[in-house]
Amino acid sequence: MQLRHVGRLVLLIGMFVSITACGSAPGGTTATTAAGQTGGSAVVTVEATTTSAAAPETAATATNGTVATTVAQTATTANSAETTSQAAGTAVAGTAATAGAETATPAVDYGRTLTIMTHDSFDASKDVIAEFEKANKVNLRFLKSGDAGAALNKAILAKGSPLADVFYGVDNTFFSRAINAGIFEPYKPATLQQIPADLQLDPQGHLVPVDFGFVNFNYDKAAFGPGKLPVPQTLRDLTRPEYKGKIVVESPATSSPGLAFLMATVATFGETGDYPWTKYWTDLRANDVEVVDGWETAYNTNFSGSSGKGPQPIVLSYATSPAAEVFFSEGKLTEPPTGNIVPPKGAFKQIEFVGILKGTKNLELAQRWIDYMTGPRFQADVPLKMFVYPANSQAPLPDLFKKFAPLPAEPAIIPPDEIAQKRDQWIQAWTRIVQK
Repeated sequence: MQLRHVGRLVLLIGMFVSITACGSAPGGTTATTAAGQTGGSAVVTVEATTTSAAAPETAATATNGTVATTVAQTATTANSAETTSQAAGTAVAGTAATAGAETATPAVDYGRTLTIMTHDSFDASKDVIAEFEKANKVNLRFLKSGDAGAALNKAILAKGSPLADVFYGVDNTFFSRAINAGIFEPYKPATLQQIPADLQLDPQGHLVPVDFGFVNFNYDKAAFGPGKLPVPQTLRDLTRPEYKGKIVVESPATSSPGLAFLMATVATFGETGDYPWTKYWTDLRANDVEVVDGWETAYNTNFSGSSGKGPQPIVLSYATSPAAEVFFSEGKLTEPPTGNIVPPKGAFKQIEFVGILKGTKNLELAQRWIDYMTGPRFQADVPLKMFVYPANSQAPLPDLFKKFAPLPAEPAIIPPDEIAQKRDQWIQAWTRIVQK
């Protein structure tokens, strides 16, 4: 999921500025961030399933709906910098956008530090951070460590001698790997009582839910309506002739949203039967679906509803993208120029977690941070900083979310253990279909 990502100082929603933030990722890839949607940075990476922190970079090139993608046999996808929180695109004030960057020298030095390792898309308001620091007489240091897959690799390799006290950014596509690595100290904050049970994937409390979001299709309203295209009502509708060449998606081998959509198709069509997910992708390919390497290219270049005014009026993005369009217009828009396509199981639910790293010398402070991060003050800050939904059910949603980013009624959900077991297999099967 992946949200979590992005070197964020502006949201990737594409109507405005495009910036590039270089950050290390597995295999030495470059993270490209655009101003606008949380779909944030287009980090092309492959996550190694071995103990190595880096894996061969996956090359993905889109031409006429085809992709030349090399999937390493021992690797899985990592661009979780495009996970749920990617709907935003901002970085914590004073924090550099490069992987491994730390916050600047604090205005007040409390003489002790709590280090929080995150993916590059983490963001929070200055006053929210300052409030915790003042109340606990501690300076927070945010160690941005690339996309979620890269950051998790680094944390696992540092097992026994942690690089930080707390880790934020594991999502449900990497959940089992994170748990099985044994790098987290269990802790159950009292705020778990305010977090829905379906977000709590670890009964032992090694990883605590912080936020969640949805990957789904957006459409350019200008291309739809009477005398124009009808809005698709199901995922299978996208294989119909009227949508030929009008859809752009991200590759699951190089993009977290792309991987999320692949899993949504698995959840919708299944792996067996008369019309499995592989047949669906065969039909999408025959319908000239355009495949690109990452969210930034899909949204800001190919999508006709963005500043790029590209050829495709349907793009794989986020449920919060329309709300972000309005927010980042700075008052120029009262209605988004885009809308959500959310058929049953057409939106994949991504959940992001925080956990205390084993070996921390600041256990009590780390527990207080978990309490705070899942409590009302921080949770209320989450939507308009990372453009995801707060995990705490008592946190208020901004009006923009209520109006333009309603929760999908029937999202696609696949258990983390199944994702861990079959992710490579799904990506490789997808690659064979799209490369034909």
